[in-house]
Amino acid sequence: MDAISRMVNWLPQLLLGARMTIIITIISVAVGLVLSLFLALGKMSKNPILSKPCSAYIFFFRGTPLLMQIYFLYFGLPQFNPALTIKSAFVAALIAYTLNTAAYLAENIRAGIQSIDKGQYEAAKALGMTYGQTMRLIIIPQTVRRLIPPVGNEFIMVLKDVSLVAIIGLSDLTKVTRAISSSSATALVYIPAMIIYLIITAFFTFVFNKAEKKYSVYE
Repeated sequence: MDAISRMVNWLPQLLLGARMTIIITIISVAVGLVLSLFLALGKMSKNPILSKPCSAYIFFFRGTPLLMQIYFLYFGLPQFNPALTIKSAFVAALIAYTLNTAAYLAENIRAGIQSIDKGQYEAAKALGMTYGQTMRLIIIPQTVRRLIPPVGNEFIMVLKDVSLVAIIGLSDLTKVTRAISSSSATALVYIPAMIIYLIITAFFTFVFNKAEKKYSVYE
């Protein structure tokens, strides 16, 4: 009973950490999704001025560890120029996760766009539609429906990867758990922490599954 009582007492702190985890995840995935659309279209462009930088961006953020990206953004940039200093660890975390998420989602969007039957491009062209109109009115809406499963997977991955923000001092769920464990000299705190992670993951998995059943083209 004493162990249960201690776990209950830890809940307020753990929930504050969980709130930080959820906020960073939602904002970074939402903004990253918008940025990823431009990256995907840029990489697919026949203009090398657009395609090469977008391809390089995606390659860099997919090819380097997220932990290094966070560390470099917060601690490394100021050494190049003090004007590049990001004073808020929260803002630095949002930027790092957004940039990283955008690179991964860009590849999903590109694959989704390329999976659309080429006959639809030809039909749109026959109707006199420009490339921009074709993408905006025909291709992108269909691609969005195909993106629900991969976006859901990326969201859950980011949710768990947010634990890395501890290196720049942010108190997410994982850091709060470790702090409590250290101060109380017990590992029992990991039990409610893991339960909270499972509840959050289960909730958002349910949300994405419902969206997939309602909107996805994959039945």
